[in-house]
Amino acid sequence: MDDRAELIRQIKKIDIATGVLVEGLQTGFHHSVFKGQGIEFTEIREYTPGDDIRAIDWKVTARYNRPFVKEFTEERDQTFYFVADISGSSGFGLHSTKKRKILEITASLAFAAVRNNDRVGLVLFSDRVEKFVPAKRGRKHLAELFNVMIDHRPVSKKTDLAAALQFLATVLARRSSIVILSDFASPSFSLPLRVLRRRHEVIAIRITDPREQDLPDVGFIELEDTETGEQVLADTSDPGFRQRYRGLVAGYEDGLHRNFARNCIPEVVISTDEPYDIPLKEFFTRVSAMRRNHAGIL
Repeated sequence: MDDRAELIRQIKKIDIATGVLVEGLQTGFHHSVFKGQGIEFTEIREYTPGDDIRAIDWKVTARYNRPFVKEFTEERDQTFYFVADISGSSGFGLHSTKKRKILEITASLAFAAVRNNDRVGLVLFSDRVEKFVPAKRGRKHLAELFNVMIDHRPVSKKTDLAAALQFLATVLARRSSIVILSDFASPSFSLPLRVLRRRHEVIAIRITDPREQDLPDVGFIELEDTETGEQVLADTSDPGFRQRYRGLVAGYEDGLHRNFARNCIPEVVISTDEPYDIPLKEFFTRVSAMRRNHAGIL
């Protein structure tokens, strides 16, 4: 990634900052986005006075003509996997690269999880899974995880998120919370995302850069695909070209929004030129409110 010593200093600063943010992050990240994912179904039994009516299994109740409820046991901890994009496009960024922003966000949320004694694991992916660190507890494990993120040199510049999602669906036996950090500029990943979401909680943290949203009027420029190396000459002084470009970006983003919505996956967008803590706090506050409203309706 960038200079290793500087990155380590930044992670230490994040650890200190997370001590201040941890309460807010855990309230949202740990207890709202993934609320209930630490609950395991045990059995179905007959209803007894005092049971929560929301636990009634209506299908079984209708079949036997008397009320039955679902019994659950609570797991005391959770397992988080951070799925980080290390493809060529993650090196893009005006003030800070996407890869740098992904490291900072992962560090902040991982510190919050470890402070709650949860297990944390890591997947680094390009067009393949390049590194897999099984989830464990503790700060020593967290330090090893950060070392992997800092020291790993990508094998490929290309992106295929589907490969990482298929890998996780295969190797994760325990129900987990999966945080994907990427720009999601990848070939289709809808099906493996849907399969993974059936068993695990998933959140999408999409990293963007201002220069991707709109092209400035600077005349002829050479654009290069960071993953394929393909170059094209573009006339940014042409209003029609800039408009078509904005239309392509808007269509791409709309497709992502619809994909996440279909799979009930919460999405937060963070730009490389902004602090990440503010949009994360706003996101978790919003999701927490939605959860409370949903519980009230039930």
